[in-house]
Amino acid sequence: MKYVVFAVEDDAALRELYGYSLENEFDCRCFCDGASFFDALAEGVPDIILLDIMLPGDDGFAILSRLKSGKDTARVPVIVVSAKGEEISKVKGLNMGADDYIAKPFGVLELAARIKANLRKSAKKPKRLIAYKDIVVDSSKHKITANGAPIQTTLKEHNLLCLLCENAESVQTREAIFNAVWGDNYMGESRTLDIHIKELRKKLSEAGSQAAIQTIRGVGYMLT
Repeated sequence: MKYVVFAVEDDAALRELYGYSLENEFDCRCFCDGASFFDALAEGVPDIILLDIMLPGDDGFAILSRLKSGKDTARVPVIVVSAKGEEISKVKGLNMGADDYIAKPFGVLELAARIKANLRKSAKKPKRLIAYKDIVVDSSKHKITANGAPIQTTLKEHNLLCLLCENAESVQTREAIFNAVWGDNYMGESRTLDIHIKELRKKLSEAGSQAAIQTIRGVGYMLT
């Protein structure tokens, strides 16, 4: 299944370019203004949004503000694509919650690469609330409870336990864990993961949790 891209752009030539250049890798739908865009959002939320700034009716900044304050759209990555390449416009968009910014004119290969990069980052973001057995992870508050008791964790421990809860009873390879929690380019010691697992096991045990992190020798870890 292809990722769904919504593009809001009032220039007909650019809408045609989006459709032509992205159709092989993505399911791309284009809209000429905010009104038609939000009508489509009511039927389904895309995986990523390309957003022009200079639009008829509500401009891109107004649309971005509405997206980031919406319950169903706040976590959808937004790439602002605009001819307004001045630094102040870029800074304003990023400060309002945009995930990336591309100034026109741009290359279609760069655009596709930016879309893929932001989709990868989005996939690594933990969901707001995840539960497994007696473990509850609330990422919006950076809060974890096990057996009803709060557990204090570092950011890496939080993201690691979140990943294991999301994929409970499925083996997570060491490589997959490093990529998801530490990033694709992590060059540190491999024992870092083992140390974090040891700390999480200790904290879960002290809380009396029924869940346990199992070692799958030569592969990785699994929460059961």
